Amino acid sequence: MEPMKPTPLTQVTRHTRHLPAGSVFLLMALFAHAPLQAAEVDTQIEAAAQSSYVFKTFLIDDAIRTESKEGVVTLTGTVHEESHKQLAQETVAGLPGVISVNNQIEVKDSPPEHSDTWLYLKVKGTLAYHSSVSGYNTQVELKQGVVTLKGEATSEAQKELTTEYAKDVEGIKEVKNEMTVAVVADKPAATLPLATLIDDASISAQVRMALMSHRSTSAFKTSVATLEGVVTVGGSAKNAAEKDLVTKLVTDINGVKSVVNNMVVEPVVSAN
Repeated sequence: MEPMKPTPLTQVTRHTRHLPAGSVFLLMALFAHAPLQAAEVDTQIEAAAQSSYVFKTFLIDDAIRTESKEGVVTLTGTVHEESHKQLAQETVAGLPGVISVNNQIEVKDSPPEHSDTWLYLKVKGTLAYHSSVSGYNTQVELKQGVVTLKGEATSEAQKELTTEYAKDVEGIKEVKNEMTVAVVADKPAATLPLATLIDDASISAQVRMALMSHRSTSAFKTSVATLEGVVTVGGSAKNAAEKDLVTKLVTDINGVKSVVNNMVVEPVVSAN
């Protein structure tokens, strides 16, 4: 008969038999409680993902399942567009306790890349990330890469900014803005800023997706970290104008309170 293999608990007892009784009991209690703590963290990660601003807003019509095991999160299910697969991963990766993300989400009925439908989704998504324009109320029409914007803007500045954001989407050839400017009476500022309603992981995910979707910043290697709505960006820029552009775009992302831009200006040296 083979001797019994020592269990983790007997191993703890063997190596601590000469310690004071109180120390032994403390170590045994911590050892026994460790798996429970890991399970609690995994449960919190799964709950945080489903209750995040991104999942409840942009991904609400997608069927995404989140399973965490010791901080390693596996995403499964289906989404209706490629950007949503990336958005889900970016959001979950930013949650406290997450070590890594295994993204197994399948894209269902995704339109051909660079088609008008594909561009339509990119423009709508880009507008939705920004707080100074109305992604949901702006009507977007695409024909052979030409965007026509319709709907109502709250000001001439919002109308112009909507044009600017749509024009900066990779693949867009031209923008025709037919939006009307509404005449609205002055309203008191909201007592609760939107930033307090959006979690940090969702803010970081929106920032990364927005920077990737804009033609002017898509090639930038920018790091993003968010703490209580304050976004810190790092990386490199070719000049001060590029650095300022990142600050401008990030400042206008839903939920952002302020931006700390630590990007380093590194001019490109031509090889002569």
